[in-house]
Amino acid sequence: MREEEKNQSSQWKNFFKKRWVFPAIYLACAALLISGIVWYQSSVGDNLADQTKDQNKTNEEATGKDEQPVIEVNTNFENVAMPVLNEDEVKYVTEFFDPNASREAQEAALIVDGDTYRPNLGVDIAMNDGSAFEVLAALSGDVTAVRQDALLGNVIEIDHGEGVKTVYQSIRDIEVSVGDKVKQGDTLAISSTSQLNKEAKNHVHFEIRKNNIALNPISFFGQPLTAIQDYDSEAQAEGNEEAADQEDATNEETNQQEDESSEETTDQDDKDNETSGTNTDEDSSETNADADNNLEQ
Repeated sequence: MREEEKNQSSQWKNFFKKRWVFPAIYLACAALLISGIVWYQSSVGDNLADQTKDQNKTNEEATGKDEQPVIEVNTNFENVAMPVLNEDEVKYVTEFFDPNASREAQEAALIVDGDTYRPNLGVDIAMNDGSAFEVLAALSGDVTAVRQDALLGNVIEIDHGEGVKTVYQSIRDIEVSVGDKVKQGDTLAISSTSQLNKEAKNHVHFEIRKNNIALNPISFFGQPLTAIQDYDSEAQAEGNEEAADQEDATNEETNQQEDESSEETTDQDDKDNETSGTNTDEDSSETNADADNNLEQ
């Protein structure tokens, strides 16, 4: 029995004396270790993925909608401002001609140009004390027109995209040029006068246009630019046609009144001439009768 044990022990010793035995054992242990690490990481990753899916599902259920990728928005949603520094120090000299307004309001929104009545397509703004003031950009945009105009008192036009533009008239000392980019509140010019609306004296004429159709600026002060961009300009176009018809009717009525007045004056002159002629004939007859009486005597 002891001899067998000695033989087995001798065999194990001889086995371990071989050079490849220990490297093979080391490689086997390393392989087992690496396999264990890979298995552990895989199981942990699967658990984290499941937890993330469960968390996303919980968020979707809580918000009621799928989470969408975030998109950076650069659009500046400015509110339309009055083209003045202090709104409390100014007044409306002439308001916008609104076809739906009362007759009195419409008459107040007409500009008298000699014998012609023009509907005001913007608002005329002046200081309470009548002094000159800085005219500011109501919205940010690109300057598309700067021109000298004696009738309108010089003009600046600024484009704001999607057919929207603002117009500034009756100004002097213009500080911008075509192609300039201006920010809301930048100084454009100084208020002045115009030949078209002399009664307004020192003021700025301000217009808002959508697809070249005039809108009432008072309705959009304090409103976002998108309110103008989304505005139905076709309805306003119909209103402007009514305004033009009203202008024609007003001018026709004025001309008719002038013609009637002229006819009345002519008739009165004719009557005066007839009366004067009658009196002259009577005086002449009386004179002739007196001469005959003198001859008889």
